[in-house]
Amino acid sequence: MRAIPLLTALLVALAFGLWIFGLGAGPAETAQNLPPPADAAPKDQPVSVVVRRSQAESVRDVIILRGRTEAFRKVEVMAETSGRVISRPLRSGAQVAEGDSLCRIDPGERQAALEEAQARLEDARIRNDAATKLGDYAAETTRLAARAALNSAVYAVRTAELELQRLDIRAPFDGLLETDTAELGSLLQPGALCATVIALDPIKLVGFVPESRVGRLHAGAPAGARLIDGREVTGTITFLSRSADETTRTFRVEITVPNPRWEIRDGLTAEIGIPLAPRQGHLLPQRVLTLDDRGRMGVRVAEDGVARFVPVTVIRDAPEGLWLDGLPATAEVIITGQEYVSDGRALDVSYEAAAGGPDAAAAPAPGPAPAPEASPAPPAAPDPQATPAAPVQ
Repeated sequence: MRAIPLLTALLVALAFGLWIFGLGAGPAETAQNLPPPADAAPKDQPVSVVVRRSQAESVRDVIILRGRTEAFRKVEVMAETSGRVISRPLRSGAQVAEGDSLCRIDPGERQAALEEAQARLEDARIRNDAATKLGDYAAETTRLAARAALNSAVYAVRTAELELQRLDIRAPFDGLLETDTAELGSLLQPGALCATVIALDPIKLVGFVPESRVGRLHAGAPAGARLIDGREVTGTITFLSRSADETTRTFRVEITVPNPRWEIRDGLTAEIGIPLAPRQGHLLPQRVLTLDDRGRMGVRVAEDGVARFVPVTVIRDAPEGLWLDGLPATAEVIITGQEYVSDGRALDVSYEAAAGGPDAAAAPAPGPAPAPEASPAPPAAPDPQATPAAPVQ
């Protein structure tokens, strides 16, 4: 009775051992039956790619900046003397002309001080005339003292007159009041604010240009902007900074725009566009961009049946793709399969028109083409970011 369970245990152990050894040998046998990976294909084996024959076109480059509107003039009008305000205030938003009175200060004893200075001037003038008429009979020191007293009296009269003129604080230019003027009865000291005046016609658009593109701008060039509320305005560049901002390494640019009705306010966000001279470029899908071993951005082209990397720069983007510079006038750009080839690799080219036509189903997929009289290798896995080529419209 005991021999049967022992025999059963031995059989189970033998079967388990054979199963383990079978698993160990299975992957090796399975690997022998798998086709070689795409990377193991011979270097001289052509790679199937889809190519677009692109022709250069004239494209206008535009520098897009994020900026703001800024008042052409803005000044805080300050008091130059002390005193109590005796004029009624003007409210913010009021329109003022150059020379309009903004704040009037109580003259106090200033008129009396002027009359006293004028009297002293008359006395000094008489004394000076008398010393002059005496000529050689008067001492030299007497004549010099009389002249000095006359000059001092003239200075005192001028000072008293200026003090009276400073009592009436006037607008320095045509504009709008950004703040109320000083309230009636308030006490102003030298340097105290009477009002803030801004001029909005014309108005400035201010932006900052990167150092890589500032060399393509110049004063007098046309420019435009779209304001935050959708309005579009045009003007000309009137100022281009010669010194870069130390933090952002950008250069300030100012564009002057007419604003006769003062509809454009100070401080609005604006998207500024500055057109540049036309350039030759190719309109290609964004997916064609790739990097070479040195980290340069570019595209791969087909030349004489082999792949070649060409560095490019982006002129601007468009809804259909990117405008690229750096390619010759006519270029055969690889638009599908560029990630699976390197410089000098042989290509099996299918043009985009053929790829989108009736025979598109028969077109080989991107990857190594099958070598004659050899077991076919599976095509390389397609790029998940790539999209199938579309027929040319």
